[in-house]
Amino acid sequence: MTATLAPPRHDVDTASARDRWVRPSFWALLAATAALYLWDLGSSGYANDFYAAAVQAGTQSWKALFFGSLDAGNAITVDKPPAALWIMGLSGRIFGFSSWSMLVPQALEGVASVALLYAAVKRWSGPVAGLFAGAALALTPVAALMFRFNNPDALLVLLLVAGAYCVVRATETASPKWLMLAGVAVGFGFLTKMLQAFLVLPAFGLVYLVAAPTGLRRRLTHLAAAVGAVIVSAGWYIAVVDLWPADARPYIGGSTDNSILELALGYNGLSRIFGGEGNGGGPGGNGNTAFGGTSGLGRMFGASFGTEISWLLPAALIGLVAGLWFTRRGPRTDRTRAALMLWGGWLLVTALVFSFMQGTVHPYYAVALAPAIAALVAIPVRELWRGRAHPGARMALASMVAVTAMWSFVLLTRTEEWLPALRWILLIGGLLVAALIAWGAARKFMAGLVAAALIAGTAAYGLATAAQPHQGSIPISGPTAAAGFGMRGDGEVSTALVQALRATTERWAAASTGAQGSAGLQLASGKAVMAIGGFTGSDPSPTLQEFQQYVADGQIHYLVTGGMGRGDSDITEWVAAHYTATTIGGRTIYDLTQATVSS
Repeated sequence: MTATLAPPRHDVDTASARDRWVRPSFWALLAATAALYLWDLGSSGYANDFYAAAVQAGTQSWKALFFGSLDAGNAITVDKPPAALWIMGLSGRIFGFSSWSMLVPQALEGVASVALLYAAVKRWSGPVAGLFAGAALALTPVAALMFRFNNPDALLVLLLVAGAYCVVRATETASPKWLMLAGVAVGFGFLTKMLQAFLVLPAFGLVYLVAAPTGLRRRLTHLAAAVGAVIVSAGWYIAVVDLWPADARPYIGGSTDNSILELALGYNGLSRIFGGEGNGGGPGGNGNTAFGGTSGLGRMFGASFGTEISWLLPAALIGLVAGLWFTRRGPRTDRTRAALMLWGGWLLVTALVFSFMQGTVHPYYAVALAPAIAALVAIPVRELWRGRAHPGARMALASMVAVTAMWSFVLLTRTEEWLPALRWILLIGGLLVAALIAWGAARKFMAGLVAAALIAGTAAYGLATAAQPHQGSIPISGPTAAAGFGMRGDGEVSTALVQALRATTERWAAASTGAQGSAGLQLASGKAVMAIGGFTGSDPSPTLQEFQQYVADGQIHYLVTGGMGRGDSDITEWVAAHYTATTIGGRTIYDLTQATVSS
């Protein structure tokens, strides 16, 4: 590649690399990505009711928007920081709350991620590599899933790709400004999904430390400043929330002691890695696709993660190894090697953490790997193609194509009923292209065949994913519509119950155990519904005493039973002992404004 295979580095950024086709191709890529992510976007409805309810609350209460509350009454927050909710909530305030106003920002974040990945890859590897990387990201199945969904992962990916772009700019000129901007992006990534955002930091730091064109002392100083930028951009919100009087804000969902710092380090931090604190991870095994299956090196290729993310993963690993080998004699500031360190470090650290974590892990988390995999296929393919006169480059490129064809065949056998002929077409076609490359028949016209052979499998599955509606707490990509775990845990809300809730005037129209029950009630009625115990119903809020005080103060009208939580027995027992049960629309409810005995 740069050191032994390719022509001198200066040819990448010459005028010939910016031919008239580049800009139209870039805009065509973005237009196609927008069409893929926006087409029939409303088919998924509210997608994940848990986050949709929080977005709805944010359109009704600025306080709920700031804290990420599940309801406009501000009883409890979601179990993540609220940055993603801020964007969706502001969209809802501008355009009115709806499925479209909530999901369009997510789709546009996907388009922006593709644009930034293109820009980051293009700067060091040229427009062809940039376009291929952008297309590979856009068509990755889990990306086609999550950029059409309302989980916070969409914003996280955008911020991390923005951070990587800033690192590229910083490394080019040893710019502390760009490096600090990368730190700001990662810091706001923390405010999107907490410690997961920090998994890219080793790669960001390594590439600047190794490849920035300045002395070691300056490099270390710049890195220290970037760490400070991360701390400030992530820490300001943590400080505000923890300094805010606890009785004047909602309970921090997912925490054990109403502390957002404990949430970051516990439930969304070490407990994800080692298990515990409600992060058991679910039963293992290949049948348990929603919870990641068995931990270990094979997790990213298994039944849970495989079809989400691994279509190009073997090729990316081959490209990474080949690229580092061929650039081993390059100068310290070699840009191709720096790019491989950047995206390779991102991929390896994140994938290893996901593979071995013992706590809760879901397959859609893998969207955080998609930009790195896309770059690690595009950059080596471009460089190996440029050096195809060298037998080693041809063999590496042929290996990438062949292993992708074979692995796509394996993945497609997991959905045997869907386009059964496709797996054979991809296998035979890919192996044929690989053979032609290995035998030295790599003429210019074959470049398109190489790209097609690599991307066809993931593209087909990604397009099929985008064509289907997806709902629930744990969405899964694929060619069939699926309602993931947690979707409307208590069933559809009846018209009679909706009317009863809408007729209330209290702070909370009702309370129900767990967010899976309360969210559906709130979305259907437009009224605040308290989620007793937060997401799973196991958070220690509200306590029985607090609930009794809310009732005594006339702040809750109904208790709707049937939630999926585990921690509300004392509250429901107290309500059952003091209030009369009735049935509305097939649901058992208690009118808390009409006590039957003294409470």
